[in-house]
Amino acid sequence: MTEIPPNGNLFARLPHAAPDEDIAALLTTPNVRIERIVSAGQASPPGFWYDQDESEWVVLLTGGAGLRFDRETDVRELRPGDYLHIPAHARHRVEWTHPSEPTVWLAVHIR
Repeated sequence: MTEIPPNGNLFARLPHAAPDEDIAALLTTPNVRIERIVSAGQASPPGFWYDQDESEWVVLLTGGAGLRFDRETDVRELRPGDYLHIPAHARHRVEWTHPSEPTVWLAVHIR
């Protein structure tokens, strides 16, 4: 018999004004990892670029963020409901997240 996993709420226990982003794994399998990420004004450090071995699909649920790819000069502004696919090894960085309200992301990492 298959065990039914527990359920939860993406907006429960949101951290506020933390020095670092809060990343919570919601589901992990050999090929997929789903995370809730809560940002509170954080951004990538100067000169830092993410370069991930896996693809990532993100949707912004609350707040706001600016994301930039190294091959683009413009920052992509994300608002609640906006989603984006980030292919593996597409260098990118978070330029800003909303400074006064939690920015909640749902990230799906795909191997």
